[in-house]
Amino acid sequence: MENFTYFNPTKIIFGKSAEEKAGIETKKYSDRILFHYGGSSIKKTGLYDKVIKLLKDEGIKIFELGGVKPNPRLSLVYEGIKICRDNNINFILAVGGGSVIDSAKAIATGVKYPGDVWELYETKEKQFDDILPVGVILTIPAAGSEASNGSVITKEDGNLKRYYNNENLRPKFAILNPEITFSLPREQTVYGISDILAHCLERYFTQVPNVDLTDRLIEGTIKSLIKNAYLVLENPNSYDVRAEIMWAGTIAHNDLLSTGRIGDWATHDIEHELSGIYDIAHGAGLSVIFPAWMKYVYKNNIQKFAQFAVRVWGSEIYFDDEERVALEGIRKLESFYKDIGLPTRLTDLNIFEDRFEEMAKKCVDRGLIGNFVKLDKNDIVNIYKLAAK
Repeated sequence: MENFTYFNPTKIIFGKSAEEKAGIETKKYSDRILFHYGGSSIKKTGLYDKVIKLLKDEGIKIFELGGVKPNPRLSLVYEGIKICRDNNINFILAVGGGSVIDSAKAIATGVKYPGDVWELYETKEKQFDDILPVGVILTIPAAGSEASNGSVITKEDGNLKRYYNNENLRPKFAILNPEITFSLPREQTVYGISDILAHCLERYFTQVPNVDLTDRLIEGTIKSLIKNAYLVLENPNSYDVRAEIMWAGTIAHNDLLSTGRIGDWATHDIEHELSGIYDIAHGAGLSVIFPAWMKYVYKNNIQKFAQFAVRVWGSEIYFDDEERVALEGIRKLESFYKDIGLPTRLTDLNIFEDRFEEMAKKCVDRGLIGNFVKLDKNDIVNIYKLAAK
């Protein structure tokens, strides 16, 4: 097990009618805020009007910026930075899913940054700590950004999708009411499940030995997610099922499951090129790339993949053939994705080989990727090819 320091200051407010506390929690930080959100969905459900009233009841001055799209755009981040600077805004309330939260974090980072905020996303070396506080009302369990230290933004010029990590990006509070997710379409629900599962898998496949406790925490989170994925498709308005999925989304990415281990994260980097160029849902790209990555790297630690198959999927143990067990685990993961309606091949997304080289080159523009196995450009092209078969 690796040495670690774990600290997550995000206050989680979870449960029915949790959004009723939005005004009180926000007022603790500011009475002059940017209210950041996506499209019309929060207006259709009534959440927009409810939150506006709660904020106004606390005497909070509200400046609005909607229009966040999946794979949030840098141009809107620039617009938000200008609004905050022009109006002396010192707090951002993000109401939405991971895209809205990531956009809010980018704005919060850029307000006081003396240069172009994109500089922080395009290089791993630069850091800037004077970040505005952010609060969250979560509407889509998926990205885990409500308690994470990261933000992912897409620069339209060049279709570059990049991330920035800083401990000061963790939101001050996150309001999670599973009832809000009842209205999510089936497609968004399963894309979110894919994203949550990927956050578990990125952490699970590590070369760090003696991490049995966190192995089992991750395995338990995955098994719960699989169980409730099937249940939510049968009964999308089950509070208990939605609650399990929503909490799994936070636990999967608040770094508790990272303690003492070094995750891989190559699959996320490889997928970012897909969603950056083709503007597909992140969860859809992940369900395609993860099995392909597994098939490419599993021989580097067959025992870990066999353990995944046995503990998560209940595969039989063949002591004389661990490779058979390992491959069975990958097959069962793909079957699960198909069961809940997720794509498992690039052709399912109408993506073909013509840009594999381009995406792979961009993927390593900041160096080799991955920790389970270090991957170069040729490795990434091969993984794209496996994902197309």
